Amino acid sequence: MVSVYDLKPKFQGLLRPLCRRMAQLGITANQVTVFAAVLSFGVGGCILWRPDERWPLLLIPGGLFLRMALNAIDGMLAREHDMKSDLGAILNELGDVVADAAMYLPLALVPGFPSWLVVVAVLLATIVEMTGVIGIQIGASRRYDGPMGKSDRAFWFGLLALLLGLSAVEPGRWIGYALGAMNVLMVLTIVRRSRQALAERS
Repeated sequence: MVSVYDLKPKFQGLLRPLCRRMAQLGITANQVTVFAAVLSFGVGGCILWRPDERWPLLLIPGGLFLRMALNAIDGMLAREHDMKSDLGAILNELGDVVADAAMYLPLALVPGFPSWLVVVAVLLATIVEMTGVIGIQIGASRRYDGPMGKSDRAFWFGLLALLLGLSAVEPGRWIGYALGAMNVLMVLTIVRRSRQALAERS
């Protein structure tokens, strides 16, 4: 199944000149990783501050796009500019999970969002990423298989927030259906990553 993650090589190519410039300025991969997490807390904080208003939702699409760019840049800085480190590996994996929770959990307080489905989505997102890392533990590669990985979640949460923030659509039961569909796809992602990791080891 096609995933937004498949577009990553082209996205990295567009960001490579900026990445080189950042390396020349002495910006490290770990600094970029931490900033991406701080950005997510900022967006989530705005939603917590004004959960009844639409404008904080408009911060989510831009915040997610910038975070995706920063995630791509920190990886390129580490691989292409000799900045790999054990601390960086830890920050990279923890940063993604923490940043997701910081940005998505506040949506549970936004009118129209079924709180329990938002919480389930954040829990499943954490399990999805844990499943990807477990591949390494059993001697396989870090799994990024879809159909609802980090990039896919960012796309759909961003689209949902954009439509609601612009008042292009009104809140309704459809939000619950959308979140339910995302949760089902995350369960399928967990199964797929597990199977692919096991297949790689066989």
